[in-house]
Amino acid sequence: MEIKIIGTGSFVPEHAVTNDDLAAIVDTSDEWIRTRTGIRERRISEGEGTSRMAAEAAKRALENAGIKAEELDMILLGTSTPDCCFPSGACEVQAEIGAVNAAAYDLSAACSGFIFALNTAYSFLAAGLYRTILVIGADCLSKIVDWSDRSTCVLFGDGAGAAVVRAEEGDGGRFHMLMGSDGQRGPVLACTSRTVGNFRTGTKPQLGYMTMDGQEVFKFAVKKVPEIIEQVTEEAGVSLEDVRWFILHQANYRISESIAKRLKVSMDRIPMNIESYGNTSAATVPVLLDEMNRQGKLKKGDLLVLAGFGGGLTWGATLFTWQMG
Repeated sequence: MEIKIIGTGSFVPEHAVTNDDLAAIVDTSDEWIRTRTGIRERRISEGEGTSRMAAEAAKRALENAGIKAEELDMILLGTSTPDCCFPSGACEVQAEIGAVNAAAYDLSAACSGFIFALNTAYSFLAAGLYRTILVIGADCLSKIVDWSDRSTCVLFGDGAGAAVVRAEEGDGGRFHMLMGSDGQRGPVLACTSRTVGNFRTGTKPQLGYMTMDGQEVFKFAVKKVPEIIEQVTEEAGVSLEDVRWFILHQANYRISESIAKRLKVSMDRIPMNIESYGNTSAATVPVLLDEMNRQGKLKKGDLLVLAGFGGGLTWGATLFTWQMG
């Protein structure tokens, strides 16, 4: 059995917010943001919610795969910013694209969401339960960011990316994965969805904003991501030199540079698009994957490693052979 990505798609809001735009509302500057994060601008929703962005990315992935929505057996949406408590965002995508034969549900692993969803899809396919699964990573972080907090508001943007994954006869590639979590360290990157409020407490529920201990997240990422990349390659029986591209979660350019140094890998093999989009959480990896696919940078037979980390704390990696082209 061969499991491969047969199509990719992505969507970001049209409106770009530059560092200078943010400098007009908080005490910051273009130089301060660029030198610390590598970000120049990010896309901010002007009405598109998580489900709308996810559906647009899904439509483009289906078109790229050359299949109809009715062929999907399952939709998995990795997101930490759903538009509704229920129905799930995945069910809303199902309705929008007409995937009448698909089971659909959301996974919450913050910025690791797409990788967790991709690895979950692989497990269903490898078990022979389904043949074609749509995997999406989408987040609308602008609705949970405190726009008066310069330590967080400059980092994030909105977007969605998707991939169609299919199981077919054959043995033409590798697929190896790992995931992990550390709930005890969850408070270093968190967002309260709704506080407890009812007639017994005499209060009304209130929504919360994202909070982050930036230094702790940085230290965690630059240690954990190299570890899981080395682990997934070792378990797959390949070397770092065998990997053509390391497609990492786009959190901070300095984090990616530190990962490259620890792995002794050139930044030429670690593509980046954070300059244009910022950190879009679960969307960063699939948006970058789709861009590389459409730009012709991914060649059939290339060995790829996707790796990410996020709130939870969570982390995950996927090693596989690119089969499109």
